[in-house]
Amino acid sequence: MRTRYETYRITARERRNRQDVALNALKRGAPLSAGDMPLVFITHNDILLLPYFLGHYRALGVTRFICVDDISSDGSREYLLNQHDVDVWASPLRYGEARRGRNWREALFREYGLGRWYLNVDSDEFLVYDRCFEKPLPALISALEKHGMKRLAAPMLDMYGGPGNSHQGPDDMPWHYSPYFDASGYTLDIDKRGISIKGGPRQRRFGEDNELMKYPLIFWDKTCHFGSSPHRPLPYGRNFVDVLGVLLHFKFFTNYREKIAEAAEGKQHYNGSEHYQAMMREIENAGGLDFNGDMSARYSGPQQLIELGFIGAVDY
Repeated sequence: MRTRYETYRITARERRNRQDVALNALKRGAPLSAGDMPLVFITHNDILLLPYFLGHYRALGVTRFICVDDISSDGSREYLLNQHDVDVWASPLRYGEARRGRNWREALFREYGLGRWYLNVDSDEFLVYDRCFEKPLPALISALEKHGMKRLAAPMLDMYGGPGNSHQGPDDMPWHYSPYFDASGYTLDIDKRGISIKGGPRQRRFGEDNELMKYPLIFWDKTCHFGSSPHRPLPYGRNFVDVLGVLLHFKFFTNYREKIAEAAEGKQHYNGSEHYQAMMREIENAGGLDFNGDMSARYSGPQQLIELGFIGAVDY
């Protein structure tokens, strides 16, 4: 009852306060077909990750990438414009002005069509799930639908570097360069808006109380909104599902110093990018960020995350 009332209250507010957002198509393909698997993402100066990002999700079965480029200046926009399966959009607003991208995402879901599944991630988030390199996304969606689920719950795991993390080879991926994550130290809670997971290296080192749960694979229809947070989409009753995926989060990839400095200065993130400013002070004082500790584990694949209890096995 509390969840239903909260859904009603926040949905009414979202509909009442909804504002159309300006988006300009720099490159757009044909309308989506019923067989397409679209992915909506936002990027800003992520040229180092974008080739890995596109390759990873193509391997999982994505057929169309729909991107909002938030005024990248490192070649990201030019790179994306040259990709055959990427639609590129731009906006006169910045990320913070678009409610941390929520308005952009909702506008694109309406533009490309309601009543269908979307992947909804950022360019530093890599979804993995049980047998993901054997069972592409259509198989996962079929498994979710079989159990009446309309979204996939997947917490973010912050990945970071450490001893012996250099890797060179033809099959390199970001987790070869930033292979460590916190294998314990998390708290799980359930409230009227869904599942909550907190913890990880940012909490351990900087006391951040940031929400890690996301729903990156989502069936988006006319009842859906992001509400106060992209971590708790409406209607809230759909958020009480099994945790079957993880987003490997590469906030601390090899160029993290430059990215954190830019985020701290740009103030486009929550609370004026306060948490980025704290990390920047640590970098300036210590020369870098060292997250390694007793909780650190080296990532070896989705099966490891099942064995550690982060995600459940998928009933295909």
